[in-house]
Amino acid sequence: MPRICLTLPTNRECSATISAIGEEAAYAARHFDVEVHLLILDSSDERTRAAHAGAVAGLPPTPNVTVHHLDEALQRDFLRRVIDRAGVAKPDLMLDLMLPSDVSYGACTNRAFLIAAALGCRSVHRRDSDSTYQFVDGEPVFPVHHELTSLGRRAADASAAVTETDLDPAYAHRPVSMVGSSFIGELSVDIGEIRRLDEDVYHDVVGLWAPGHWSEERKRELVEESFTGAGHAPFTRDRSTLTLVDPMRVDMCNISFHQEVYERVPLPPATSTIGSDYFLIHLVHDATLPGVLHNRNIENFYTPERRTDAGFVAYQTRFVKFLLSMLYFNFVYDRMGAAGASLLDDRQRVRAATLVAFLRESTELDRTENVLRLDSVDGSYRKLGGRYAQFADLLAARRGRLLDEARQDIEDFALLIEAWDPLVRASRDTELGRTGP
Repeated sequence: MPRICLTLPTNRECSATISAIGEEAAYAARHFDVEVHLLILDSSDERTRAAHAGAVAGLPPTPNVTVHHLDEALQRDFLRRVIDRAGVAKPDLMLDLMLPSDVSYGACTNRAFLIAAALGCRSVHRRDSDSTYQFVDGEPVFPVHHELTSLGRRAADASAAVTETDLDPAYAHRPVSMVGSSFIGELSVDIGEIRRLDEDVYHDVVGLWAPGHWSEERKRELVEESFTGAGHAPFTRDRSTLTLVDPMRVDMCNISFHQEVYERVPLPPATSTIGSDYFLIHLVHDATLPGVLHNRNIENFYTPERRTDAGFVAYQTRFVKFLLSMLYFNFVYDRMGAAGASLLDDRQRVRAATLVAFLRESTELDRTENVLRLDSVDGSYRKLGGRYAQFADLLAARRGRLLDEARQDIEDFALLIEAWDPLVRASRDTELGRTGP
């Protein structure tokens, strides 16, 4: 029976989400011929982990569903054994890239990828701890329904199970490599307060993630589309499209990848950087790998810690680091888009070495554009005043380090891609071990 990995990375209290994703796992096992491995990667504190363990214990036993609840000590033990078995260079750095001390949206998902390989799973399906499912007629609307209907199937065969096909027939022989949707509710990036305070400042700041050479009109269009997901309209009936999925139409809280994608290329392991986990979405699109876009959108909400002073500083830092990362990723995405199907080898697999070359080329870029980004954020936040002006003071003291970190993050990503194949192969031969907290 095929195995899948439904994963929930978390560093906050989310017992309700654990119960809900447990229901999604049970739904998948009941309605599809799969063995579901529900993987909870728990980086929260001891008290919160204990509450999560209680939520896990409360999940009803379901045939063909196995739950793995791993704290960071268990994750680290697994990673050390994988890294030792793989024999990769710089093992201590590899461990740090896979399990850093700071928040990393890419690294937590990379851990899920390797654990999925250890469990023999054919796909990874990610959800987030600050989101929940929509309901229709009292029943939850689970994205895994569309994911398991199409993921891994030849596109020509998957077309019968979607409501619309918008795919060049030249790609019909390729497998469906990604199935995803978006979210409704709050902005995916918690900067709505800026918009309420000053619409012009919001446009100036959000527009900074666009390439520097874009026209003001293109930047305005990007700003209007950014971080809004699918808006606020609730789910009413299923719609799904077989296509090359536009990265702006899906979100990492509602995504699934076939193993032929994530076993070839990991996500960027950058720390304290929002958006660092979206690379594979762009890769699937640019490499002309078919995907399915559906409308079982997840509902996004904000958690209380972001409203604290410390939470505000941490989140704004992640946002600024995201803006700086785009100097490099915009360059790489341009290269990927131009390369198109040549990113794939004769077996329709991603050429990881090509991506490494693009990334390393990007690190030679002049940093003036990022200096201007920091200047713009500084001026905008001082205009807002209050805690934004205070954050601008903190930012000014860290300018040089932030510029260096943005480039180093790209170099680290290239290094991780080079080590990824031996890490995946080693994971397949490594026991996961005890899976309780």
